[in-house]
Amino acid sequence: MASLLPTLPLYVRDVGGTQQQVGFVMGAFAIGLLLSRPTLGTWADRRSRTSVLRVGTAVVTLAPLGYFFVTSISSLMLLRAFHGISVAAFTTAYSALVADLSPPQQRGELIGYMTLVTPLGVAIGPALGGFVQADLGYSALFGMTATFGALSWWLARSVEEPKIDRADSPPSSKVSAENSTSASADLPFWKLLTSPSVRVPTFVMLVVGLIFGTITTFVPLYIEASSIDLNPGWFYTTAAVSSFSMRLFAGRASDRIGRGLFISSALVCYVLSMAILSQSDRSELFLLAAFLEGMGAGVLIPTTIALMTDRSKPQERGRIFSLCVGGFDLGIAIAGPLLGSVAQYLSYSSLFAIAMGLASIAFVLFVTANSKDLPHSLQFALGRGRDLYALDRLGNR
Repeated sequence: MASLLPTLPLYVRDVGGTQQQVGFVMGAFAIGLLLSRPTLGTWADRRSRTSVLRVGTAVVTLAPLGYFFVTSISSLMLLRAFHGISVAAFTTAYSALVADLSPPQQRGELIGYMTLVTPLGVAIGPALGGFVQADLGYSALFGMTATFGALSWWLARSVEEPKIDRADSPPSSKVSAENSTSASADLPFWKLLTSPSVRVPTFVMLVVGLIFGTITTFVPLYIEASSIDLNPGWFYTTAAVSSFSMRLFAGRASDRIGRGLFISSALVCYVLSMAILSQSDRSELFLLAAFLEGMGAGVLIPTTIALMTDRSKPQERGRIFSLCVGGFDLGIAIAGPLLGSVAQYLSYSSLFAIAMGLASIAFVLFVTANSKDLPHSLQFALGRGRDLYALDRLGNR
């Protein structure tokens, strides 16, 4: 997947796409994620995690083959939407599987280790994709990604999952219906957002998705427009190395100190990264911004997954993960077409200044509204209080 980050925007442009159309094509990927998340999350809860895992790896095998034959913008959008199903399926099933296997006292640590594979792939993929595209062309690039997808599908066939009670249990009398995710097992998928324990993390992930969509779509074009001698793949590689490094210890530390402080710190990293990127005019600044963005992602994503694991029961975990990470998908879906339209009238630096403002809003919201009231929210965000929405081993708060 990551090998297409620096190359696909250039491919869309090379087949005749405008800046706005580049945004539409890249954003269509997240539309596929959004449309498939509810079904796949329910499927993971009601049936099995492994069946959803295999769907994801099958799609990631088949989708790159379509790029051999598709050159029109409308067809590329449809293919990218289909490609998005792969991430919706894989991340839901993979996250739920590891969460099911993780003891509560090591949940952050193990989920942090789980997410190490993402920056590892992103560290290798963009640079590899950039070199393959430059030396061998787009056909070799798409063939390589399909081959890696086939390998992942073959490996997924051997994955097994632990047995869990898939029946919906009634909520504890200690938990009010308005605050319970577990009490919402029979609600329609999107109605789970009525739970405050889900709503704020989902909004934070929405903002991060907007930022990531902006980075994915416009950093290669920004570097090219700036006439800087920097392979865009190195931007993503730098971010991935930074993200990988943070995940080695952030999860374990969040088990001891609490999730709130790490989520707050990650959002500060995003604010700083976007501020630097909005002023970047040389390679060093681009790479510094990438390093800070990687720090933010390396802490925020695994810690948020651990936070939602703390706040949910196994039989609802697939839907809760799908909804929360669906905020990330929605952000990517909006970022491409929305900011692609804005890019026609503003400079690239202005786009990243907007992203800095969005990260600041997410930080303020999380610090002030992550818990049942302002004092508890501040305490949790600063690592000085517990998560009032976390469930114990019996499913009570």
